Amino acid sequence: MPKPTHSNRSPRIPEPISGELRIIAGSWRGRKLKFPALTGLRPTPNRVRETLFNWVQASVQGARCLDLFAGSGALGLEALSRGAGSVTFIDNATQAVRQLRDNLQLLKADNADVQTAAAMDWLQRHELGAAPGYDLVFLDPPFNCDLLPQACELLESRNLLASQALIYIESESALGTPLLPDNWRQLRSKTAGKVSYSLYIRDPGTDTDPG
Repeated sequence: MPKPTHSNRSPRIPEPISGELRIIAGSWRGRKLKFPALTGLRPTPNRVRETLFNWVQASVQGARCLDLFAGSGALGLEALSRGAGSVTFIDNATQAVRQLRDNLQLLKADNADVQTAAAMDWLQRHELGAAPGYDLVFLDPPFNCDLLPQACELLESRNLLASQALIYIESESALGTPLLPDNWRQLRSKTAGKVSYSLYIRDPGTDTDPG
């Protein structure tokens, strides 16, 4: 009887499984795109995304958008599919940025800019008045990191917003209403389980002087 053989090789560690997101509507409707399996990366669910874009549908066409803490890029990609003029994607995870660039290349999108940077560093480096303000901003920071109040303050103080910009915020429902600039007014808000999502408009009647 042959003796059993023994291998000195360590058992193979399985590769992380990539996730998949689907574009809901627009020119890329139904397209499925991959995103890397990274800790804390959680694309906005389809139902929430659909609600958000029902809220902003009249303002997406031609809009200059910012997807801060982009992750999978689900929100910015949905905006591009629905006719946004351009989207700037910001994320500090190299794998996420690489996959997002691959997805944009696959979609032949030439009106997107993807930058590898920590969101706060990127906001603080922005030169006042360097470019027209963003019309639509998506803010979905990592949970349990307390980044939202500072990100909102920097968006305002660094003059990154158009006069009547729309700002979408996704955060832990346990936090309640975050501390926001005085000239942001809430338009819509919903809660789904442990996540709250809200839409704000910047009131042009109370513009602040960046100094």
